[in-house]
Amino acid sequence: MTRILLLNSGPHSTASHGYRLATEAIAASGMAKARITERDLVQSPIPPICRDYAIAVTSQTARDAQAFDWSERLITELEQHDMLFIVTPMHNFTVPAALKLWIDHVIRINRSFHSTPQGKVGLMRDLPTFVLVSSGGFHAGEHAKQADFLTPYLRYALASIGISDVHFFPLQGLVFGPESVAQSVHEAHWQLSEKLSLAMANLQARAA
Repeated sequence: MTRILLLNSGPHSTASHGYRLATEAIAASGMAKARITERDLVQSPIPPICRDYAIAVTSQTARDAQAFDWSERLITELEQHDMLFIVTPMHNFTVPAALKLWIDHVIRINRSFHSTPQGKVGLMRDLPTFVLVSSGGFHAGEHAKQADFLTPYLRYALASIGISDVHFFPLQGLVFGPESVAQSVHEAHWQLSEKLSLAMANLQARAA
């Protein structure tokens, strides 16, 4: 059974276009029996990085130390899944605070990556990852009128822990009326369905 981790980091929760598109695409892909774990990073926020964590991460503290409780929980959760969906808005050109906090807990030296003279080397298993990025304006394509720091940042952050099979799907122009929303959702749905079908075929081939 395919195990999917769905992270939702937007203020609209299950009412967001990204969330509805993700769940509809999963259902339409034939993964109706997939086990989906949903983590809403806004409705059920995770605690911020504290002083105990900062001290523990720079010392030889054991993995099961209380200071690493949330970090260990989130990393283990990621390890237990075969596919990752991230539903996120673009806030001020990059990821929202809720998603950044998840990243801060998950990227941990000697747990999800090793530090080498050449840089970080990821220790996590690569997962097919689908990122649905919502924005009121345009941040990709010929109509883009603002910088996009979210895509390169998130791609680099995930690669640092070993996840490089990452695909981005923009849901943009969402403040320009129903027609613009419908067109954006339609385009993203088509692109997502295509990538999802390929990912499922690869997962089935590995399991065979």
